[in-house]
Amino acid sequence: MALALWKNLLQTTKKRILQQRRLSLYNGAHGYEEELIKKKLQQFSGGSVNLSKEDNGIGILTLNNPKLMNAFTGTMMIELQERVTELENWKDGKGLIVHGAGNTFCSGSDLNVVKEISNSQDGMNMCMFMQNTLTRLMRLPLISVALVQGKAFGGGAELTTACDFRLMTPGSEIRFVHKHMGLVPGWGGAARLVRIVGGGAALQLLGGAAGVGPERALGLRLADHALPNADDSAALGEARAWLTQYTDGPAAVIRALKKVVTAGRELPLEAALRTEKDIFGTVWGGPDNLQALVRRPKHR
Repeated sequence: MALALWKNLLQTTKKRILQQRRLSLYNGAHGYEEELIKKKLQQFSGGSVNLSKEDNGIGILTLNNPKLMNAFTGTMMIELQERVTELENWKDGKGLIVHGAGNTFCSGSDLNVVKEISNSQDGMNMCMFMQNTLTRLMRLPLISVALVQGKAFGGGAELTTACDFRLMTPGSEIRFVHKHMGLVPGWGGAARLVRIVGGGAALQLLGGAAGVGPERALGLRLADHALPNADDSAALGEARAWLTQYTDGPAAVIRALKKVVTAGRELPLEAALRTEKDIFGTVWGGPDNLQALVRRPKHR
């Protein structure tokens, strides 16, 4: 009887949390037409967003458009949304590394796309589309890391803020260049940046539009760790090892930990407490909890 109740609570809570995570920030009431902007973005092809899932529960999301420093084409924006959906449905996932091909991270949007959708309505739809996607990325029940090699400019800098952590390699830089384009961040990067570094530092980074290397990024708490290698394969291996220290453990527990942190970060205190209670109920008395009690019968 107790097991049946626990399983029912687990399924109900998982369903509700998944619905909340996929909830779109925008809909028709906001003037948002997702199918319209996807049809428009589909016209601008090139590059790809690839996902591999490892047996250790770590996913590798690769921005692959090295000819343009991994700038987002229209089809890459759509593929990013598709990869996020795939990650939402990955039950065994625990961690995620986001990186770019060819020893660089991402230079933002492909300027050919920007020029073609420079009218206000298309621009707003693209803004809402990417905000939706990056918010879903941020809310994934996976501990995520942006592996910054080379340049993370504009939209690429914004993408790093949608990850839980940022690791930087020698010679890499994060740069919010929006001011020089006559813009402000539109993919949610400013709102997330304030929560990462605070309002004053965010104004410096956005207003100065200067490149931030590993040392300064660590001082601002924009970066969480500096890796010793800039080489693509070596840096990826180091990022995987760094992330594993936080994803080592049962998937259900790691995913629950990420969910309670997301609730605490985004919700008012009382709502975060209630969410934490619900998530606690999905692991208390569960298989991993019971096995841990058997392994550790006494306090040490």
